[in-house]
Amino acid sequence: MVDYTEGSGKQYHTNVGPGDVGKYVILPGDPKRCAKIAAHFVHPVLVADSREYVTYTGTINGTKVSVTSTGIGGPSASIAIDELAKCGADTFIRVGTSGGMQPEIIGGDIVIANGAVRMEGTSREFAPIEYPAVPDFHVTNALVQAADRLNKKYHVGVVQCKDSFFGQHEPEIMPVSYELEQKWEAWKRMGCLASEMESAALFIAGSFLRVRVGSCFLVVANQERAKLGLDNPQVHDTESAIECAVEAIRILIEQDQRESL
Repeated sequence: MVDYTEGSGKQYHTNVGPGDVGKYVILPGDPKRCAKIAAHFVHPVLVADSREYVTYTGTINGTKVSVTSTGIGGPSASIAIDELAKCGADTFIRVGTSGGMQPEIIGGDIVIANGAVRMEGTSREFAPIEYPAVPDFHVTNALVQAADRLNKKYHVGVVQCKDSFFGQHEPEIMPVSYELEQKWEAWKRMGCLASEMESAALFIAGSFLRVRVGSCFLVVANQERAKLGLDNPQVHDTESAIECAVEAIRILIEQDQRESL
């Protein structure tokens, strides 16, 4: 592959290099959330700010950890995990927002993904559609343990991933409404918990790269509750999901250190 960095030693998109990031990385979508997440680290330092990718590195339990934003959607998320893995990261937790799909899920809840519907395009350029998008078992367990420790209200299950935010919220106006509406109904009938945009690409890219990946989300609201005339509170503060991801990193560090003895 052509070296588009012209020998800089930094990754072309994220602008990080060897030694800049820890093995454990939290992946929000929004660059503005990086400083908020880094505030949970000890001595966080801004190491890169390039395009949609903002990276801070600090420590948790004395272990080097990082946070890197991915931007919105699978293409930019897959670039982030690929370039971070090239710099030594091997454990990733996506923390972001989602929309609830089942009536029992309300704004403010946390969803932990144990699988993702590949209704997006990025993962198809890694693996055939028959290959499942699933997170790492240990990372998922750590997220569940973290949510229990912190007494968070959470749900574990499959999430739906797509490329068009407005295609989800206004499918009836889209030229392919017949497909979007029918598939949305299928995902609901199959028990999908929430809809978001990055996990399928990250899970598939992670499988290819042989790295550990997991996801947790704040549920902002639930359009299905609104359709049913149920109370539909909106919650935009991501701190609860961030706390869950940070605690899960702490759990994984502790587990990995015990296993290395």
